[in-house]
Amino acid sequence: MKKLTALFLFLSILTFAQKPTLFLIGDSTMANKENPDKNPEHGWGQVLPQFLTAGIEVQNHAMNGRSSKSFRTEGRWDKVEKQLKKGDFVIIQFGHNDQKLKDSTKFTNPYTQYRANLERYVNETRAKGATPILMTSIVRRNFNENGVLIDTHKEYPLVVRMVANDLKVPFVDMQLLTEQLEISYGPENSKKLHLHYKEGEDPYYPKGKDDDTHLSKFGAESVAKLALKDLKSLKIGLEKYIK
Repeated sequence: MKKLTALFLFLSILTFAQKPTLFLIGDSTMANKENPDKNPEHGWGQVLPQFLTAGIEVQNHAMNGRSSKSFRTEGRWDKVEKQLKKGDFVIIQFGHNDQKLKDSTKFTNPYTQYRANLERYVNETRAKGATPILMTSIVRRNFNENGVLIDTHKEYPLVVRMVANDLKVPFVDMQLLTEQLEISYGPENSKKLHLHYKEGEDPYYPKGKDDDTHLSKFGAESVAKLALKDLKSLKIGLEKYIK
């Protein structure tokens, strides 16, 4: 009886140890936000766990203001890489802050540094037996006076597509998906995907807020659902953990 109990315990520990982890690396649009009960802002990675089963762990390492460069130089990638094991997944989504021409700690040339950074994340993930997933940045709500949504990310999403194609990396085009989402809501109604509050409307923003980059809880959940729908269709093993 004791031997059976010990065997059961050993198998339970082994099963738990083999539970895969989904790691998220990226910027503020994906990151966890403080005071989620009061703070209207949510990253889409923050709400992701509610759409996944208990069979997979989620570690959201995305952080406000980080680029493909600063995420590594600050040692944030080291923390992820040290934990990576066979069967894990890593979603890689940078671009918003790689554009910052006035910040040498973050800016990357899209065709050289940015591309090299993405390739390095992919290769180092694969070296640990984990699966990298590349994603383009989500769009900003940027409608012109004619109601046309204008792109703000320029060459960066193209480079993500090129790396995904060249290195045969599972890929989700969040630029396309969120562009379609914004357009479906239209110039005015799309405000509810983001952070638009008049003065005194929300206690968290007493002076009001007009933010077309970051997401409301509704926006984050909408974006997370779009990401998961495409992740499911990739058939890379992640689909069995999606509710």
